[in-house]
Formats: sequence, structure tokens, C-alpha cells
Amino acid sequence: MKSPSKSPGGLLKLAVVLALAAFASPSFAQDAAPAAEAVAAAAETAAEAPPFADLAAFAESPGYALFTANNLWMMLATGLVFIMHLGFATVETGLTRSKNTVNILFKNTIIPCIGLLTYALMGFNLMYPGADYAGKFFGFAGFGIGFSDDVSGLTSVYNAGYTYWTDFLFQGMFAATAATIVSGAVAERIKLAPFIIFSTLFVGICYPMTGMWQWGGGFLKTMETPFYDFAGSTLVHLVGGAGALAGVIVLGPRLGKYKDGRMFPMLGHSMPLATIGVFLLWLGWFGFNGGSVLSANPALTSLVLVTTCLAAAAGGFSAAMASWVVIKKPDLSMTLNGILAGLVGITAGADQMSPFSSILIGAIAGVIVVFSVLFFDKLKLDDPVGAISVHGVCGVWGTLAVGIFGALASGAQFMAQLKGALAVGLFAFVFAFVVFYVLKLTMGLRVSAEEETEGLDIGEHGNEAYPDFTIAHK
Repeated sequence: MKSPSKSPGGLLKLAVVLALAAFASPSFAQDAAPAAEAVAAAAETAAEAPPFADLAAFAESPGYALFTANNLWMMLATGLVFIMHLGFATVETGLTRSKNTVNILFKNTIIPCIGLLTYALMGFNLMYPGADYAGKFFGFAGFGIGFSDDVSGLTSVYNAGYTYWTDFLFQGMFAATAATIVSGAVAERIKLAPFIIFSTLFVGICYPMTGMWQWGGGFLKTMETPFYDFAGSTLVHLVGGAGALAGVIVLGPRLGKYKDGRMFPMLGHSMPLATIGVFLLWLGWFGFNGGSVLSANPALTSLVLVTTCLAAAAGGFSAAMASWVVIKKPDLSMTLNGILAGLVGITAGADQMSPFSSILIGAIAGVIVVFSVLFFDKLKLDDPVGAISVHGVCGVWGTLAVGIFGALASGAQFMAQLKGALAVGLFAFVFAFVVFYVLKLTMGLRVSAEEETEGLDIGEHGNEAYPDFTIAHK
């Protein structure tokens, strides 16, 4: 994913070859080589393809329709991932108290803005620096995404089956997700300004750095047995979950959450909003995982959508049953988090699993998330939405599942998955902990007890989400 080429002819022929390669085999993912290897093999043959003199000649070629189909699917997937930010906003809002609604909505509005801008400024070239700049742990190809270069952006070096601009935008939609995960875990007691600073650093530096370790050709990709993360169980979700854990530790629990050795539930104010949010996230995951095929390959894309959907369904069902047994009531919030847990769990290997394996992975994730939420409550780590459990713990599970159930399953692959999860999770946790702690010492991280009691909507924004149903400035 480098800046647009100034000599489009060579990349155009590469685009045609890769577009054709994407449609060449109807085999399912568990019978095929990983997508990155297929792209590399196609790129090696690109030099023998006849060049096109200009765009008009390319448009008349048989490969143009396939290139367009790939690009169209990737743009649709980008839109689906974008919808996930609305899903996160409504989930977090619904599972927290009404007096903090404006604050949570504001954070979930500003994070995608920050994410896209920082990704354009430096994140894209930090995450995908290209062979000329990439190292094992760090690579940087310069600032900006080619504003002063050729803006035709017909194709990209990393993924030549669609345009450079589609490449940037699809990856940019992923970037803000990591900070959005953190937002829910630290909700209802964090100051707005330091959180914005944290989000900028976390999305601008931590996320693209760890992503480069595998997706950008870093040390996890070049290990003897390469680490594998199809769409981000570790590289997106565990990064966010680890950052959330650091934030919860530095901040401490909400006032009144734990007293006299007991845990007092703080119920969310709108389960309809939370439910809408989960279904929006489930819908968006079709783009999150389906777009990670990086082409419109009909067989592989269809398989990924099936494994994604089955894992979500299994996660929701198993979480509902587990909560019914453990809590003695079928808990809606646990069921909703079970759906998300199944989605996070399948994300690392959605292109490698059989439908039955995806059901097992999702069902196990659904049970894990119930016990994980209860476990963190016993440790008095206050996570209002269960983000650490859903994204962090189940992100690790999904990553390890590649070495157990996937087409690459083996002892060596399992160890590679474990090493990757540990490396990324530890780095993200330390990075977030240091940033949060420095902000705590310098700016202050937590609102006052009075503001927390009154609600962050009034204290941070001078506003209320439901003025017709509350007494303003009470």
C-alpha cells in the first residue's frame, strides 16, 4: 500500500493479473494457500503480462470488469466497516447510564475523525511501509498518502486488485476501531481532553506499528512459521482490548461499583440501543471480514461470510445458555456480548475454517466471555461494556484457534499464534499504560467525584441527551 504510482502502465498490468488470479480458483479457503501467498505468486507473473498504453486501453480489456468488481466490493466493504462505528456508539451508550450519553456519543464521533486523519497523515505509511522501508519492528515510508503525487490512484503496490484510494480507505476504517474499543471500557469517568490525546497516539502510532509486524511484512510475518491473522482478532481487537485493560487499571472503578467487598451492578439505560448496536456491528462484520479477502472472489468471500455469521450465532446462543446457568437468568447483555465474542473469535481465521469449526469457535467464545466478564468484576476491574473480555480475551482465543482448527493447524502454528498474541498484546498494553499514566500525572485523567455523580454530559459538554426526561443542571 504505497503512494500512487507515477507510471501507471506497469501497475495496470499487475492489477489485471491479480484481478484474474482472484477469480481463477473456486476452491474454499481451507483447500487454498493463504491470500497473501496467492497475491505474491500472482505478482511474480505480472512482469510477463502485456502492458496497457493508457487507461482507455485498460478499460477495453477483459480484466477491467474483474478489476472493477474487486474495487466495487472493497468499497462496499469499506461502507460496512464504517457502519460499525455507529454500532460501537449505540452499544456503549445503551450499556451505560443516561447521564453520560452525550459524552459517549461525542467520543465515538470524534474517534473516526481522528483515526482517518492520523491514518492519512502517517498511519498508512507506518502500517504498510513497503519493502524499501519496512524493518522487523518499525517501518515508515513518509508522511501523507500522496497528496502531491499522481492522484489517479488507479492501483496500489500492496493490493493491486483495486485502487490505491480504496486500499487506503478500507484500512483507515479499521484504524479507529482500536480506540473505540478503549472508549467503552473507560466510560463514565474519564476526562474528554486526555482521552482525545490518548486516542490520537494510540491510533496514530500503536495500532499501525503492531499491524505492520504482520500485515506490513514485519517480524511476525517473516518468522519460520508465520503468525496468521486474517482480519484482526489480534491486530485490531486484542490491541483495543489491551489498551482498554491499561485504561481501566490506571483509572480505577466507577464510584459505587464496588463497596464492602461486593459488586453493585450499574445497569445500562437503554437495552434497545445496545441491541441495535450489536446488530449494526454484526452487519458491519460482513465488510470487516468479507473485505479482508481483498478481492471479490465469489467462493472465498462467501465462505468468509458464512463462517463469520455462524460464529456470531453460536456465540450469542452459548453466552445466553451460560448466563442462564451461572446467573440463573438469561441475560441480554451477556447474549449481546456473546455475539460480539463469536465475531471477534472467528476474525483471525474466517478464511480457513469449515462451517462446523466456525460454530465451535463462536460457541467457545460465547462461554469464555461470560466467565471473563465475571472474572474481571471479581478483580474489581470496572469495564462497563465488557470490552476487555469481548475484544481482548476473545481476541486471544480467536488467534489461537487458527492453530487448532484452521487449514494451517499444527503445533508450530499454535506456538506462532501464541507468540504473536503475546507480542502484540504486551506492546499495546505497555504503550497504553504509559500514555494513560503520563496523562494522569500531567493533565489528570479522571473527572471529579462531583462531576462523575452528576454525569459527564453536564460537566464535559454542558448538554444532556434526554432533556425532556431529566432536570437540567440538577
